[in-house]
This record gives sequence, C-alpha cells and structure tokens, in this order.
Amino acid sequence: MKDIDKNKMKHTIGYKMTVIIVAIMGLSLIAASIFSSFFLSKYYKKTKQDSIKKVYNEFIKIIQDDENLKDSDNISTLNNICEKAGATMIVVDSAGDSVYDYGAGKMLADRWRDMIFGSNIKQKEEPRVIEKNDKYTIQSTVDRFSANQYYELSGGLASGNYVVIRMSVESFRESIAIANKFYLGVGISLILVTTLIIIWITRKYTQPLLQLADISKRMSELDFNVKYEDDRDDEIGILGESMNEMSDKLETAISELKSANLQLHKDIAKKEEVDEMRKEFISNVSHELKTPIALIQGYAEGLQESISDNPEDMDYYCDVIIDEAGKMNKMVKNLLTLNQLEFGDGSVNMERFDIISVIAGVIHSMQIKANEKQVNIEFNQMEPIYVWADEFQIEEVITNYLSNALNHVDENRIIKVKIQEKNGIVRVSVFNTGKNIPENELDNIWIKFYKVDKARTRAYGGNGIGLSIVKAIMDRHEKKCGAINRPDGVEFWFELDCKSLEKGTE
Repeated sequence: MKDIDKNKMKHTIGYKMTVIIVAIMGLSLIAASIFSSFFLSKYYKKTKQDSIKKVYNEFIKIIQDDENLKDSDNISTLNNICEKAGATMIVVDSAGDSVYDYGAGKMLADRWRDMIFGSNIKQKEEPRVIEKNDKYTIQSTVDRFSANQYYELSGGLASGNYVVIRMSVESFRESIAIANKFYLGVGISLILVTTLIIIWITRKYTQPLLQLADISKRMSELDFNVKYEDDRDDEIGILGESMNEMSDKLETAISELKSANLQLHKDIAKKEEVDEMRKEFISNVSHELKTPIALIQGYAEGLQESISDNPEDMDYYCDVIIDEAGKMNKMVKNLLTLNQLEFGDGSVNMERFDIISVIAGVIHSMQIKANEKQVNIEFNQMEPIYVWADEFQIEEVITNYLSNALNHVDENRIIKVKIQEKNGIVRVSVFNTGKNIPENELDNIWIKFYKVDKARTRAYGGNGIGLSIVKAIMDRHEKKCGAINRPDGVEFWFELDCKSLEKGTE
C-alpha cells in the first residue's frame, strides 16, 4: 500500500477519532474539576447537614425510651452513631451538668454556655444560621483559634435537657483538594493511555480502509489485478469482498465494452469502406458507360437523321452501335459476376477435376481470336493433373488470364501456358510477351476498374474488371494469385491443391 502523505495525516479518520476522543476526555476532566470546585462543596455541606440531622433523629429515638441515658446499651449505640458520623455530642440538664457527652465534652460544654448566654468569644465570626425550627437550630461557626469550620445543632428536649451536636467541615475541604489533585493526575494518565489505545485500535480499522481506498484508486486507473485479501468477518471484510466482486465485474464489463467498441470501430470502418466502394463503383460505372452510351446515342441519332445515305456508312454506324452495346453487355455481366463473388453466399463447389482438360478447352474456345491476332498459344502439357477447386470458377480465371494476355501481347505474339507441381500445390501460369507493368502498380491491377494503360484498354474494350474477378475467385478458394514482370513480358499465375482434401493423397 502506498504511504500516506504526512501533510494529509491530520485528515485521516484515525487522527480525527483520536483528537475527538481525547478532546472529549479532556473536556470531561475539566468539567469534573469545575463541578468538583463549585458544586461538590455544596453537595458535601448539604450531606453534612443531613448527617447531623440524622444523628439528632437517631438520638431522639433513643431518649424516647431512655430519657436520661441510663441504659449502657443505648449509650453504646449512641457512641457508634456519633463515631460513624464524625460528630461530637453533649447532653446537659437544666442545672448545667453533663448527662451524656461524646468527643470533646469540655469544649462542647463551653459552647453550650456560650449559646445559653449569647456569647461567641471563641468564635472567629458570628455564627450563621442554616436551619431553625421549634425543635433545633443548625448554624455554621468558625473557631477563632483553629479557624476550623463546624456545623452545630442545638436544641432543647422535652425532659428539660439540652443537646449540642457538632461536626467538622474543614476536613472535607482538604479531601476535595486532595481528590482534585488525584483525579487530575489520574485523568491525564488515563488520557495518555487511552490515546495510545485509540491509536492502536483505529489503525486496525483505518489501515484496511486505506488499503480499500488504494484498491479503489487503482481500479479507477483500470488496474483490476489488485485484490483485498484480509480475512475479516466484520463490515470492512464485507466491503472488501464487495470491492473484489465489483472489480471482477468491472473488468468483465470493460473487456466486453472494449470488444464491443473494437467491433463498432470495425463496423464503422467497414461501412465507410462500403460507402467509399459504392461511390467509387458508381463513379467507375458512370465513367465506363458514358463513352459507349455517347457513341451509341450519336450514331443512332445519325441514322435517325439520315446523315449519310451511303449503305457502307450506315453499316459502319450499326457496327459501332452493336460493338459498343456488346462492350456494355460484357461489362454488366462481369459486374454481376464480381458482385456475386464479393457479396454472394460465399459457397465454393469443391470437386476434383483435371486442370489440363480445362485449360485445353479454354484455349480451344479462344483459338479463333488468337488466329485473328496471329498469336501462338503454347501449351505442351498432356498428362492429366487433378486438382481440388470449383471447376466453373477456375475456368473463369483461366479465361480472364488468356483474354488479358491476348489483349496485351506485343508484336512477338507469344503466349505460354505452363503448369508446375510442388509439395501438393499446382501453379498455373499464363505468360505473354509485351510491355512490363510498373512495379508500383502490380498490387493495383486487381482493383476494380483499374487500368494501367487506359487508351489501350479502351481500344480492346476492356474495363478493368477481369482481374478483379480472378482475385475474388482465388480469395474464395483461399489460394494465392499474382503477376510477375519477366524480361520479355508479364506472367500471371494462381495456385490450387492437387492432393485429396479428405485423405491427403494424390
């Protein structure tokens, strides 16, 4: 996992959680200190007041049955009550004699006299009355000499006796100061220990979260090799498994999307290619048809308007019309053939036949045209050679090659047809003496309507479709064809299998 930038550390969840919890604990400690300083003292004083009244009430219960405290068990009980409450007590009769005392009896006897005679010589300040009723009076006093604060409860009894109960409050103030210091130290220590524990705990949760964040970032960069591998059974583990599942699905979806996108680009390119081919086809067909149509129209109008009454001229006009119509008919047939080859069902009727007899038959059918041009077609192969192909389409290939050779042969008037067999492949080649094809145009001669020498092609009625038909047929057979410049002419060739497609035997 990548390291976290230190400048960004304060933005992490662990850092924020630690700061928040430590702040809460610090505020709680401060609040506790403030509460202790302002409210605990009042609470304790109230508790002390309740405590001194409780001692008084317990005392009243005891003297209801033992008015002068003669029973030792009652005295023992009263002693325990005063001891637990931290109180001192004196009970005096009307003569001023002590009936019962616990703790500083002499001092309480003096305090009783002060209360009776209204003297507060030993008090640092005038006593402050806290509570007063027909039974007792509770007041707060501060000793002049010790400066200690006391709560005093005094009151007369039904028997005529008088009770004084006293409790110290000063010890409580010392306890609060000690407790505050203690709790402050404990609080600071607790904050430090808790901070370390929180950092350790948050790292156990933030580290997996950071790992998941890194995984999500790499996923956004289309890197789906990284996976969450921690074995956890909590919500983070569930999130990790969900991210792994999402990664797999995203990878599959993006892969499918890329494939679809690639296919879309191919379809678009194919459509553009088809559109371009259509435009080119229309342009080429229009160009090829323009001349013969113009000639036919011109000579037909000449015949209609009787430009010449000479029978020979009229025969010439008719011959031109027939010739141009024948060229148009031939071009249309070739276009239909090529269209069927390029956009038809693509089926090839594979059969085993003798290629020698097919070549001989094509040469025989073209012999009249060859004799007219005084061309000698050389073909000396007599032994049968059997190949696998569509016989009708291969016959079309041979016919186009020989027609092309007859149209381009030079004054030497030589055409040679040869067959070579090697490693189960038969190569048929048609050579004619004549002008070489420029090397940079050898790959273009298979394109529809392409003409190396447009003037010469027009002279013999060619339209640049024949070799395109050858290329389409050989592509259907998934076999090769080509053209080679020789020193004294050009050679066109194609190849076929001569072994059995099923058994691999000749």
